[in-house]
Amino acid sequence: QVRLVESGGGLAQAGDSLRLSCVISGSFLDNYVMGWFRQAPGKGREFVAAASVSESEYAYSVKGLFFISRDDRAKTLNLRMNNLKPEDTGIYFCTRARQVGLTTIMTDFDYWGQGTQVTVSS
Repeated sequence: QVRLVESGGGLAQAGDSLRLSCVISGSFLDNYVMGWFRQAPGKGREFVAAASVSESEYAYSVKGLFFISRDDRAKTLNLRMNNLKPEDTGIYFCTRARQVGLTTIMTDFDYWGQGTQVTVSS
């Protein structure tokens, strides 16, 4: 079965940058869409960024600040988070869809990591 393991989370101050990483293991039939979602305290899980092999898309709130990248040879997914704000606090989940066409819909993503905590203080 597909396994996703996130790392890179931690405590940061507003304005700092962090880089999250996700390692994918298990069967891999194709270069499926990969993404990042986050869940803040008291809120539902929300879309952050997603990438197919040729395209990427971001939530409006992180556009121009966060950058997603994938290294399919190394089977890793990364998220560079710049100019962090307290509202970026949450558990960040790495996820994989069972399709190759770009999607940002949570229900299209069927494989999830356990998450990595990001806490941003003012």
